[in-house]
This record gives sequence, structure tokens and C-alpha cells, in this order.
Amino acid sequence: MKIRIAVILSMSFMIQACAQKSTLPLDLEYKEKIVKSLNQAIQHTSEAMIDEHGMAKGNYHIISGEWKEYEAAWHTGQAIYGLLEAYEVTGNQKALDVAIRAGNWWVGLQFPKGHKLEGYLNAKHGNKLGDLINTTTIADGTPGLFNLTDMTNDKTYADVATSAGAWILDHLYIPEERLSYNIVDGKTGEVWKDRSPHAQHQGLPLTIKHVARPNAEGYLWRDMYTHTGEERYKKAFLEICNKLVDDQSENGWWMDFEPNDPETGKIHGRFNTWNAEALIEAYTLTNEQKYLDAAVKTARALAGVQDRTGVIWYSSYLDSNHDKRSPCGSAASFAGILWLQLYELGITDFEENIKRALDFTLKNQFSENHKDPNLAGAYYEIRQRAKKDGTFQLYYRDIATSFGMRFLSDVYQSAYQ
Repeated sequence: MKIRIAVILSMSFMIQACAQKSTLPLDLEYKEKIVKSLNQAIQHTSEAMIDEHGMAKGNYHIISGEWKEYEAAWHTGQAIYGLLEAYEVTGNQKALDVAIRAGNWWVGLQFPKGHKLEGYLNAKHGNKLGDLINTTTIADGTPGLFNLTDMTNDKTYADVATSAGAWILDHLYIPEERLSYNIVDGKTGEVWKDRSPHAQHQGLPLTIKHVARPNAEGYLWRDMYTHTGEERYKKAFLEICNKLVDDQSENGWWMDFEPNDPETGKIHGRFNTWNAEALIEAYTLTNEQKYLDAAVKTARALAGVQDRTGVIWYSSYLDSNHDKRSPCGSAASFAGILWLQLYELGITDFEENIKRALDFTLKNQFSENHKDPNLAGAYYEIRQRAKKDGTFQLYYRDIATSFGMRFLSDVYQSAYQ
């Protein structure tokens, strides 16, 4: 969904971009398949993923049959984004209704006036991090809120997201590093500047890159600039995108920042794609080639870790191995979104990768008649873990459905509209 592009592009560049746009060639048989699939995903999201208050339930643990809350603000923001994209294709009113309910829950997390974190968002991480607020949770959970404002003409959603982003810029951003501190204690208001809660950092001499990140995921400051017209948001967004260009390895990854891990060589399934997506937004905003070139590097790297079936694993490694316990539907769909964005800019190298990701997403959707209503209509993403007490965790991650809705909607709009 690129509703706001017209606000930030000059008319001459809009004409040039439209003239160069490439349309994905796709057999007509996919048209009906995609619409049917999206409607099933909307049904799953409305009936299983989002609770009556509008909150994404988190991870569904298949063995116990229980949903367990996890980074709720982020999961809910991703669901809103996916639902609105699916609504544009299907016209299914349920998608818009659920997105509005979820948006109302999301903005209700704003810290009130008089609170030590006034204006920020109580987007607690949950799980092992408890009440700690991860900056990325907020930054990357916001695109759907700006889209919801565009769809409903209710500025509340974008205003609350903007307030949280302004708090990040005013309190967490380190201009000389072009990074933002990543952890805030939601109870005490403390900003973690000298320690990290992440297991991969324990036992290491901490550096600034362990406690602060570009946090370009979700291109929040770009959206804030579009929403408000305030130049400082544009300036800050381009600063962190320049940081991404400067810190990117030739192989297309950003290994210095978690959840990538330079010690083990682990490559996170989605993190690098988010950075590349932000770089495309920077390119759209400025028409500066360096941003597009860096995004293409990541797109090539993602093509290199995509399985022949179309899947991308949650954890791949620099030595070309993968953790095959973690087929990651959201990573496959998100890579497909990135490849398609580049395709529409005239970079058609990744056409087969897009089609493999499309086939994987469609073929691996849980049946709408699945006996477990918590899985019916969901897109596939499974994690498996063994606990020290000998029990196993096997769970479905709802973000596969959120990203799957985005991806299929983008494919439909590229191929058929």
C-alpha cells in the first residue's frame, strides 16, 4: 500500500516512475486463487488471530492448543497492515472492521499525560523481556497505523504513531552514531544504555551497536514526515538510511546488529529485508541511486538463501547452512514483497524468486476446513524448540498470515490492476 507516495514525490518523478513501472507477468489462473486465499486469511485473522479487544494473540502453541502473547503491539501492527492490503484487493468489509478494532487497541497503548514516558507507547515485549519496550517493536509496527488513517480519514492512528516516533527521536536517537537506543523499561522509564537483554550479547564487551540500532524497520520517520511535513523527520530518516548504506556488507547483510549474530553467522529471516525496504523508501523520497543499489544487494542475498520450494528459513547462516526446523512463511512473503517492489522499479532479476515465494505461500496455507479453528486459513510458519525440562514447543506464528496478506495483495495489484 503506497497511499502516501503522491505526497512526497515531485510530479515529474511520479511521471517517470509510472512510465518505468514493470508489471509482473502472471497466469490468469492465479487471480482467483489469490482472492480466495486472501479471504480465507482474513477469516483466520478475524476469528483466530485478533482477540475481541483488537490485540494480536501472538504465537499459537500447537501441542497445548493455546495462544501465548508475544510482542503484541508489533504483531497487531503487522496484522493491521496485512488486513488493509487484503481489503484493497477483496473489498471484504471484515478486513477493514478488524483493522479498525486492532488500530483502536494499538493507540490505546499510548502513555498518558503526566507519565514519565508521556507520548511514548507501552509496547511491552512480553515473554522473557517482560515490560521492556523494544524500539523496533514500535517503529516497525507503525506502517499499518498510517495506512489506517489514510483509509478512514481518522488522524488518531497516525498521530499516536507520530507521537511515539517523536519520543524516539527526542529521547533515544544518538545523532553522532545515527542509531537509537533500543530498550526502555516500561515501568521505570530507564533507557538501557550500558546493557542488553539479548542472549547473544551476554558475556561480550558491549559496544554501542549492542544497545542501539538504526531502527529503520517500518520507515517510521519517513511516514511521520509525510504525515506532518516536518523536515526534521525526513532528515533523521535519511540519516539512518545513510547509516544502513555505510554499514552494509558487500554480501547484502547487516551482521553488526541483532537479531543477526556475527558470532555464529546467523542471518535473521526478516531483519535485513526491513532495512532494504526502508532503503527503497529513501530512494522513492530522494531518487538517490545509492539507496536502490543497497536494497538490490539485500535482494540478491535473499535470493541466495531462498530454498527451491520458495521458503526462507527463520535462521540461515553465512556458511550457507539453515535451521530447517524453522520454515518461515513471513520471511518468504516479505522477501517476495521486496523483490516485487524492485520489479516494479524495473529491476526484473528476481521474477522467478517472486513466483517461487508465491507458490510456497499459496500451497502452504492451512485449509479453511482445518479441524483446529486456530489454524484454519492461516499461512504457514512453524517454529520448534526443545526446553531443558524435556518438553517440546511447536508453534505457528501469526505474522506469516500478516505478511502473506501483504505479499499476495501486492502480487495481485501488480499483475491484475
